[in-house]
Amino acid sequence: MDIWVAEFLTHLATDRGASEYTHRNYSDALAEFRRWHEAERQSQPAWASLQRDDFRAFLRHLSRRELSRATIHLTFSALRTFYKFLIRRGHVVASPIRNLTMPKPERRLPKFVTVAQAKALLETPLREFERECQTSEHPVAKSDFLRDAAILETIYSCGLRISEVCGLRVEDLNQTDRILQVRGKGRKERQIPIGVPALRAILAYWQALPHAPAADAPVFLADADGVEPIRPTQVQQRLKRYLLAAGLDASLTPHKLRHSFATHLLDNGADLRSVQELLGHKNLVTTQVYTHVTTERLKQAYAAAHPRA
Repeated sequence: MDIWVAEFLTHLATDRGASEYTHRNYSDALAEFRRWHEAERQSQPAWASLQRDDFRAFLRHLSRRELSRATIHLTFSALRTFYKFLIRRGHVVASPIRNLTMPKPERRLPKFVTVAQAKALLETPLREFERECQTSEHPVAKSDFLRDAAILETIYSCGLRISEVCGLRVEDLNQTDRILQVRGKGRKERQIPIGVPALRAILAYWQALPHAPAADAPVFLADADGVEPIRPTQVQQRLKRYLLAAGLDASLTPHKLRHSFATHLLDNGADLRSVQELLGHKNLVTTQVYTHVTTERLKQAYAAAHPRA
């Protein structure tokens, strides 16, 4: 890894507070470009002297591999962010990727669960605890299942990203006002209401721990006896178990609960600007994709029910 890339990845992790997924994806994108450059140009990329034609050739290479447009856009987003970093550090004067024409993004509507499916999923961790108590020959730690129930309730109640829920600290929760202080992308903070069921689930989890958590402790621990926060991969693995137990699609991710949060708010009359603020979206355009979801459902209902549809 060259020194500029190493500086950039350190900057992502420390100064920008990027999630582990962003860090990994950006690292993979830069490594992908380096491998292509070494194979095609027989040398490591000299970032300061690369030209737009180099990146046009790289774009053609990615397109020939039949990668999704979303993957290609993510790769070039990483490269653009890298060059912005190099410009700020004075390593380069301008970005060779600026105004590079990209393939039009695919229009993909967010996947979500219905209200009934969400309710079933949120009830599954404690049902799984009861089932395991009946079948296991060894003691079963109830705190793990209470934690999982509280995590799912919190994601669905507040529309959090998985990195946000894993990064919550006890001091971020105002129990009196039922408000969460959330650190989102780029360390931007926002305040979000938290529902009563989610708050009760968190308190029930804390009560099951061997020791009451300190103010600066993670809200959700990886291990009841430890001090480290639960990791996103751990949440995903536990969620897959509960999806299967609830008879839902096991490929659904925690982010789909965030999609469900937004979709159900809009279905019940929430205005788009408020949903944008709750989700922590920088641009309203990002939030507007959820209006397409509700509109598509209305069209389907109309087509199925109206005699002259």
